[in-house]
Amino acid sequence: MSALHTLLRESIDYAGLFPPAGLGMAQVVANYSSYRAGPHAWALGRLVVPASRLPELEATGGDLRIAALLGTDAAGDLERIREFNRRHPGAVDVVEAKADSPEAVERLLTRVPSQLTRYVEIPIAHDPAPLAAAVAKRGGRLKVRTGGITADAFPSAADLLRFLHAAREAAVPFKATAGLHHPLRAEYRFTYEPDSSCGTMFGFLNLFLAAALMADGLDDGDAERLLEERDREALRFDAEGVEWDGRRLDLAAIRHARESVIVSFGSCSFTEPLGDLQSLGLL
Repeated sequence: MSALHTLLRESIDYAGLFPPAGLGMAQVVANYSSYRAGPHAWALGRLVVPASRLPELEATGGDLRIAALLGTDAAGDLERIREFNRRHPGAVDVVEAKADSPEAVERLLTRVPSQLTRYVEIPIAHDPAPLAAAVAKRGGRLKVRTGGITADAFPSAADLLRFLHAAREAAVPFKATAGLHHPLRAEYRFTYEPDSSCGTMFGFLNLFLAAALMADGLDDGDAERLLEERDREALRFDAEGVEWDGRRLDLAAIRHARESVIVSFGSCSFTEPLGDLQSLGLL
């Protein structure tokens, strides 16, 4: 298996229900099932579904791996997850929710059963270290929002770097979501509408490699440069590892990063990230 496959194995959590795709449940389930049977199934992670829509999902009859999102009715959502898993054992094994204070983190992770993998999305406009420490204390994982469908939804590279540093210091694995459809940092359309505005988006390769290299000793200054990297030729993948600016990760270091540092990213498209990798000659 190549270094790229190792870096991105089971990395794309399919979130087709969410903008800018915004597809219906039946189409999303059909897509996910098709991807699981397709040639790039190695890159597919979980199907991301609001817990409130689990009854609708169940009606489709799909055999799925699910990450369920808690909404404002957390108690009701957790009951829906419990009932869904009673009928489909182990189908929902990941739960994701938001918290904006250490106290909210404590309440959330006390409530969600520990046998589920629990991701807590935290804000990063200010120092996220106290929230990361609170998540670590309760055995949770972190989630960071890296974009959206408007320019103001995207954090700065400095804010994202500060999150990466906090996650590393707390020794908490994390996932990312939103605005990561493309491999490299560049200007892209925010939505699929013909008149969509454009803006600078992060690349999922930039983020995965920055997190992995920070775990291998990359300093914050170089990590920020890597988050901003736009040159395809600067990333050199081969069968044994990947190199950027004279820094190299072998397969063992990549596996370590994927297991204990950066787990996955949510995307409303599964085919677009892969298509871009093919266009760049990386896949």
